[in-house]
Amino acid sequence: MQKIFLYAHAMWAVGDKAPVLTKTVRAVLYAHLQKWAEEKGIRLLTVNGGVDHIHVLVNLHPAQNLAQVVRQLRSESAEWLNATKLVTEPFAWEDEYAAYTVSPNVIRQVTDYLERQDEYHKTRSLADEMEVFEKLQSGQ
Repeated sequence: MQKIFLYAHAMWAVGDKAPVLTKTVRAVLYAHLQKWAEEKGIRLLTVNGGVDHIHVLVNLHPAQNLAQVVRQLRSESAEWLNATKLVTEPFAWEDEYAAYTVSPNVIRQVTDYLERQDEYHKTRSLADEMEVFEKLQSGQ
């Protein structure tokens, strides 16, 4: 029996880092993404974020490509936000995103971190968060 564990944490920001993802918008958007991802065979373990960005933790099937999964999630969420008019201006994500592999041993810690985004961003900006990830990635 094959046991393959491919986990990735990805995050991306709203275009111009505009703070348009209110708590209400985020709650509805995350519920929509969870349902949509399940229908598409994407195992979205956690989705959360702040007013200007989103985080996802995915469990990839061996045949799935991280770039394609992220592209699908970004595209669906932007199209859905524009169609529902939950945000007042035309919505778009920034072109770039960050993604990190996650060891199965730390899935609970990553999930806990993502679930505490509101608390985390009371005192830290997205730029602060990205700086921490860059330092972790470079081994500093």
